Amino acid sequence: MTLTGLNHLAFITDDMTKTVRFYRDLLGMTLISGIGHDGFRHYFFQMGTGQIAFFEYDIAQPMKREKFHGTPTDKPVGFDHVALTVDNKEDLFALKDKLEAAGIQVTGAVDHGTIWSIYFFDPNNIPLEASWDCMEILKAPAIHDDDPLPVAAEGAGPQPGHWPDVKKRTPPEEMVAHAGNGFAMREDFLRRGLARSKPGLDVEKPSEAAE
Repeated sequence: MTLTGLNHLAFITDDMTKTVRFYRDLLGMTLISGIGHDGFRHYFFQMGTGQIAFFEYDIAQPMKREKFHGTPTDKPVGFDHVALTVDNKEDLFALKDKLEAAGIQVTGAVDHGTIWSIYFFDPNNIPLEASWDCMEILKAPAIHDDDPLPVAAEGAGPQPGHWPDVKKRTPPEEMVAHAGNGFAMREDFLRRGLARSKPGLDVEKPSEAAE
């Protein structure tokens, strides 16, 4: 098993229109897919190899702006911010200029040693960061810590013996999925030529996947 990247981050919005305007029209992401029915929407924005997704429904409320990126808090929260990548210094400042031209407050650039970053909030009060990797890590884990953790000193890769081995593996005939909220997208996208299936998906028998 190999995790190959971030598939998507999922957030909540009370206004999908303003969210599309921000992520597609201002940040330049591709509105790649979405589904909507019965007062519910789920839209996806593509950036490189990952996606940011949003749920919109009638009772949704904007996220409270509780804290600024990276600042300590005593609140019971597990989310701090989302950092997006730009290719170079020029792109970082071009994004800063674009955000400020749109009336969005930007903090930075800040030099964090291995990255330069700017900080801002989206229309839903989600804290965002844009970062340029100004250094290339040659040997991992590269950690500067005044109280080093022994667990980090074990190495960058998975260390064996800390989790139980898999005793029962799912046989191929049991590798099925039940129909979720977006299940209806597939048949519609295939019919309209908007998407194609990948190896391993039996699109000829969608009813089996729905069981």
